[in-house]
Amino acid sequence: MATFTSLAVRDVRFPTSRDLDGSDAMNPDPDYSAAYVELRTSDEEAGFGLVFTIGRGNDVQAAAIQALAPHVLDRDVEGVLGDLGAFSRALIEDSQLRWLGPEKGVMHMAIGALVNAAWDLRARREDKPLWLLLAELAPEEIVDLVDFRYLTDALTRQEALEILRRAEPGKAERIAALRTRGIPAYTTTPGWLGYSDEKLAQLLVEARAEGFAMVKLKVGGDVEDDVRRMAIARRVLGEDVPIAMDANQRWDVDEAIAWLQRLAPYRPAWIEEPTSPDDVLAHAAIRKAVAPLPVATGEQVQNRIIAKQLMQAGAIDVFQLDAARVGGVNENIAILLLAAKFEIPVCPHAGGVGLCELVQHYAFFDAAAVSAEHPRRYIEYVDHLHEHFETPVSILDGAYQAPMTAGSGARIHPSTVDSHLYPTGPVWTEEIHVPVA
Repeated sequence: MATFTSLAVRDVRFPTSRDLDGSDAMNPDPDYSAAYVELRTSDEEAGFGLVFTIGRGNDVQAAAIQALAPHVLDRDVEGVLGDLGAFSRALIEDSQLRWLGPEKGVMHMAIGALVNAAWDLRARREDKPLWLLLAELAPEEIVDLVDFRYLTDALTRQEALEILRRAEPGKAERIAALRTRGIPAYTTTPGWLGYSDEKLAQLLVEARAEGFAMVKLKVGGDVEDDVRRMAIARRVLGEDVPIAMDANQRWDVDEAIAWLQRLAPYRPAWIEEPTSPDDVLAHAAIRKAVAPLPVATGEQVQNRIIAKQLMQAGAIDVFQLDAARVGGVNENIAILLLAAKFEIPVCPHAGGVGLCELVQHYAFFDAAAVSAEHPRRYIEYVDHLHEHFETPVSILDGAYQAPMTAGSGARIHPSTVDSHLYPTGPVWTEEIHVPVA
């Protein structure tokens, strides 16, 4: 009988603040980072997961993941992987850890990393990419993964089954089509707030040449700067290319409405995170006031309950699911089902280290087995740090190509882990001169 023998968690950081990659109105100097999980078995198999952060605090996140070790070490591998719904619920229902949430924040993200590592191991064992493993499950198996507690006023188990069963006809054909054409991407690479106007214009030209269907600019630092940068983007891209905007939770309600009125002449495709990610009513008020400008959010929604409320309240037009924010694969399946119920397109958030690699699996699973075809489905793409992953994303003519390597895409090259380990890896000893004992 194979058992889980080790849970290694490493603090891996990338000094992206040097070039202001990832900079926005709320996060001016991010260092893209990962609390990186390696879950090993007595048969020398391994599953991998991560939580994305932007630098300081990565050590806290790593410690939270390590605190979950008693829930998995020495357990039967077949038993855990055979019932990942029960495994997820057991982690969430630990009463003493639950007190730190419940179901939110650092501890909940830690649970998500461990759940995701278990799914990565299962996908590797079955020699399938995660999205295809999920898509080939029967509807009954999928709903068994979901915790419907707190959701049944909006989505019952039976309704979820009906959504999945409606998607069954034609699923094989959709999977084949997804393998051929992929899913459209939009790129945030040109739009970081710390970039100069010249760099913005250059990167916009490159994005158009690479076939991206939409680009996104960060906003919210200074309204005059935002007006100027949106004007540059519209001039470079022309009138027909969608340009989304992302405020990264920068505004109060009245400020958001006034700011967006200034930017409306540039016909933004959506405004993302205009206010606090927890404030459902504020999103609803902003959406009503700025209509028909769509409102998007989701990357910092901390659980399925907030996602449910945003949809129930008519507060958003687009949901931006994140692979490392909630309690892992199982909870993200719940969110995909909620979005299908409310007919809201899911355009996953990516960009941070590993997020492109991870979130693509949710979009392909959604397209294959949940909401099926949707004309407004995109996946975010940022051209940073993919070379550090065992199976980096593949973009062709502005579209994500279906990942076909077994696993979830979370495994980082061991050499990268060693070189970027904080604070003792050579990338950091050269940068901050930390003495190595």
